[in-house]
Amino acid sequence: MSRGLKWFAALSANAAAQRESVQVADVLWDGQHVRVIAVVPNPANRFPRARSGQIGIEEGWGIAACVHEAIAEDENGKKRALVLIVDVPGQAFGYHEEALGLHQSLAAAVDAYASARRSGHPVVALLVGKAISGAFLAHGLQAACILALDDAGVEVHVMSQVSVARVTRRSEAEVAALAKVVPSTARDVHSFAGLGAIHRLLEVADADAPSAEDVVAVRAALLETVRKLREHPCESLQQRLETAAAKKSRAPSIRVRQLLKAQWDAST
Repeated sequence: MSRGLKWFAALSANAAAQRESVQVADVLWDGQHVRVIAVVPNPANRFPRARSGQIGIEEGWGIAACVHEAIAEDENGKKRALVLIVDVPGQAFGYHEEALGLHQSLAAAVDAYASARRSGHPVVALLVGKAISGAFLAHGLQAACILALDDAGVEVHVMSQVSVARVTRRSEAEVAALAKVVPSTARDVHSFAGLGAIHRLLEVADADAPSAEDVVAVRAALLETVRKLREHPCESLQQRLETAAAKKSRAPSIRVRQLLKAQWDAST
């Protein structure tokens, strides 16, 4: 069982509506209606590249369907929170996937989460394992707030270490050593937090085997975040550039954005 599925089962109290590789559960946490969503391994997936937890064509459309379902059902009532359990090793690269519109599927998932956030749904991501490349873009990065387990098994990057080694023709050991010299190439969750995108790091006893105490603590942190988002809705992700960490680590890119905006405004 993948780490993502373990945390999904623990946080949803096994109240899942089975949707193969996209798992969805509607739960009630301390009076808050929450839809928990996770992408998990599916050995029976008809697309072989998506059998180990990757986000492929069916996963992207599946995410979009369950999110838009929640938006439609809550249109005239209180918007339920969406909690995204993230443990995705990447998108499902493959000839058939590309030909059949993998990019459209992932874009549909991104659009669904952004639409939910902009329409008033508190959207919170919980990183429990891998958050790699297009899979993280499609499932997690559009959340208004991102929480993460403070654990070495949480890995965030645009490419897996194996892929970077293959592309750069270096060994995995060399790629790992480079990350210590160039922080932007690192994969650990602390390096990602240093970019200002992580709202909060959560300590647990064992990320691979969540205890009852860990589940209670993580659920409480998620609920606290949901309540804050209800008080202060987040339609834009601009606040990630306004954190103290971002102002320090992303100062050059923030300055470039400011200059580009000034030139764009001047031209109009």
